[in-house]
Amino acid sequence: MAHFLLIYDLAPDYLARRPEHRDAHLALAWQAVEAGGLLLGGAVGDPAESALLLFADADAAYAFAGEDPYVAEGLVTRWRVVPWVTVVGADAATPVHPG
Repeated sequence: MAHFLLIYDLAPDYLARRPEHRDAHLALAWQAVEAGGLLLGGAVGDPAESALLLFADADAAYAFAGEDPYVAEGLVTRWRVVPWVTVVGADAATPVHPG
């Protein structure tokens, strides 16, 4: 399994505007989990400054961003999908051990 990060940069007024769109965003996220594409997701920082969503498939990450109300409504100012080469941990895509 490969890993891909969907990285969101959030608008300065993200926290004020989030409640209006949160249920639709979370419904989409849980659908993506049930479909097997989205593994983990959430805001980064306190207060939130960005968000990270971990996907098992790059196409699923792009599709998610394309449908996400946070993106459509401008709560996300910039987003990108990047491969994440995971090498340590039980779920690492390409485990590397010392020696």
